Order: sequence, then structure tokens, then C-alpha cells
Amino acid sequence: MIIDCGKHLIMCKLVWWGPAMSGKSTSVKYLFKYYNKLDSLKSIETGAGRTLFFDFGELTFLKGNWRICINIWSSTGQNFYAETRPTVLSGTDGIIFVVDAQRELLNDNIESWSELKQILGDRINKIPIIFCLNKWDLQNQANLITEDELRHYFKIDNKHKIFKTVATEGFNIHESFLYILNSIKVQ
Repeated sequence: MIIDCGKHLIMCKLVWWGPAMSGKSTSVKYLFKYYNKLDSLKSIETGAGRTLFFDFGELTFLKGNWRICINIWSSTGQNFYAETRPTVLSGTDGIIFVVDAQRELLNDNIESWSELKQILGDRINKIPIIFCLNKWDLQNQANLITEDELRHYFKIDNKHKIFKTVATEGFNIHESFLYILNSIKVQ
């Protein structure tokens, strides 16, 4: 986080993280659409519309005479571009981990969580992280990972907030964004 008292500016960085096709880019696109800033979101995509390196954009809010700039990034989930992910995480103030709730993709989620923990090392306990259990709208509810299962497999406690989300419809996307913003502390 950067605080510039002279310019009345606060800047922070949020990263959406998770396995390929979990809904990271869809979540970020919904958020920018919500704030009527979709045209300011930059994406580097493959010809098939998948995130090649990252999505990036900035949302700016005014609070009194202060300007609050939130840099928003989503990491690529494709393993072919894994070397870009540590760079995307650099300097992050908060992480939204997008879990693909489909049970058959549990190992992909665990692998992505393990990679995040490895990259962050000891910093994993110093950065606010919340979880979005995405694709909660799928028909076969019995085939979806529950919050308790996520806590068990990721070995996280109740201090980590979990949102059930539907990125394609924007369900709980804005709410999770506001929650992570309110979780960021000035260091």
C-alpha cells in the first residue's frame, strides 16, 4: 500500500488468484462492469479468450479530499505461463482466491493454493486472503465442494472468509471485493 499525504492519494493492489478456468477474469470483468469501467480493464488473452498473462485495471474512488486507487490484477491459471504469476503477486495488499467449486477440480484448486503458499512463504499470514467458491450455480449441487471441505483441504480456519459466488452473474463478486478492501490494514 502506498499512502502519499501530499497528493492525498492511497494506492493498493489486489490480486485474483486460482486455477485455470475458475472464474478469475470473469469476476474481475464483472467488477469493472459494475463500476462502469469495463473499457479501462486491460487483458492479454489467447485467441480463445483465455487469460494469457494477466488482466489489469484500476478503480479510483474519492473519499473526502483523498483519492483511493485500487490496482486490480488477475493471474493466469494456465501452467504454461506459471512464470508470470510471482510477478503478478509482487506488492499485493490482498488476494481473492477463486476456487472452482466443481469437486472433480479439487486437485487443481489444491495445487494452485500450494503454489500461492510457496510463492508467498511467510508473507501468506500477513496478507488478507479471502476465498470465492465459484460456480455455485451449477445444477449438480452434490458435485460441489462445500465450505467445510474447502477449509479441510486447504487447511484454513474460520478467520478466512469464504463467499459462494457466481462470477458469470456477478453473485457475491462486489461483496467479496468490498470485504477484501476492508480487510487491508495500513502497515
